[in-house]
Amino acid sequence: MTLPDSSATAQWYREGRCDMYLRTMKSAGRVLDLIEYGRPTGDMFRPALPEIVLYQDLRGGGRVSGNLGGGSFDVNSERGALYLAAPDFAVKSTVKTSHQVRALEIRALVFPIAQWQEILDVSTDGQFSFDFPHLCGGTFDSPAIRSALRTIWGLCSEEGPPSRLLAQAAGCEIFAELCRLGGAPLPIARGGLAPWAERRSLELMRARLSEDISLDELAAEVRLSPFHFARMFRQSLGVPPRVYFTRLRLEKARELLEQTDLPITQIALEVGYSSNQVLARVFLKHMRMSPSSYRRAVRGPASFVPQQ
Repeated sequence: MTLPDSSATAQWYREGRCDMYLRTMKSAGRVLDLIEYGRPTGDMFRPALPEIVLYQDLRGGGRVSGNLGGGSFDVNSERGALYLAAPDFAVKSTVKTSHQVRALEIRALVFPIAQWQEILDVSTDGQFSFDFPHLCGGTFDSPAIRSALRTIWGLCSEEGPPSRLLAQAAGCEIFAELCRLGGAPLPIARGGLAPWAERRSLELMRARLSEDISLDELAAEVRLSPFHFARMFRQSLGVPPRVYFTRLRLEKARELLEQTDLPITQIALEVGYSSNQVLARVFLKHMRMSPSSYRRAVRGPASFVPQQ
């Protein structure tokens, strides 16, 4: 039985041969799944599933052959190598490794077609296709995609399962690069957001700091496609929506630390983080201190109250 918050591919990994090799599995609802596992030597067969899967070899050192939907291939897999598995295709692969490298270390991003077709069709007047035959024919490289993968995995390490905003923004960035590499670049929206659209976007973000707001909700508010909204927002504000949303959460957390005696656990929940530990990790990254240290620094030792 497929779990409601994960893809069919994630379910297959959870229940199939890779179960014992799984290390990490995180899900942003039905938008995106992140999976990390050790790929053992030998043959593997995965049935046709309605998702496109992007793989990255973290270690390298093996020889990989098979068919991911773009024809047979046989390559030496290098560290950081990217692979793309086509949707609705029964994937076959074989891995051979040396005695020093007993298994490949793989990260996978799973994109359910049902969710992403609608998002990307809006940007292309219904013409978007997940047909990337030559990218599914073995390994390929893209600094932009490798950067996006580092970002999403890094943020998930700090904050836990990816938010819908993070997942959708990262997905749009990755699909834009796949389309460029595939020779069918997505149309680019020129210019930034109109002043009213920028104002309304920020108002909605501030009003929903504690929620898992999505990119398509923000885009719909200003009558744009998620793909175009993300690009225009960045042009106007200088950073992606997910980065600005984190800034707003930190801004509100600082305000509550400065002006109230609320426990840090409650402040974390008020700004959309699942625990005080998550808030602490975000604070350490951006403020170089813990929330309790920040409170003492701005209010003085006499203001200290026990934290929960």
